[in-house]
Amino acid sequence: MSRREGTVAAVGSPSLLEGYRLAGAGLYPAAGAADVRAVWAGLPDSVCIVLLTPDAAAHLSDELADPASPLTVVLPS
Repeated sequence: MSRREGTVAAVGSPSLLEGYRLAGAGLYPAAGAADVRAVWAGLPDSVCIVLLTPDAAAHLSDELADPASPLTVVLPS
């Protein structure tokens, strides 16, 4: 079994992400397609899990299909 170490990022609407800071996630607020894609492209290499708001996930369909992308979880709406 392999072990990956890294950080957790939360991307999307700030009002939906604030509670994840308490769990240790780095918050990356973003609104709109261009903003979400810019945040995604600028995530640190240490990020291995990304929590996405539903709106953010909708803007990243192509990026999420890349097998080299970090593990992602879409938060419930």
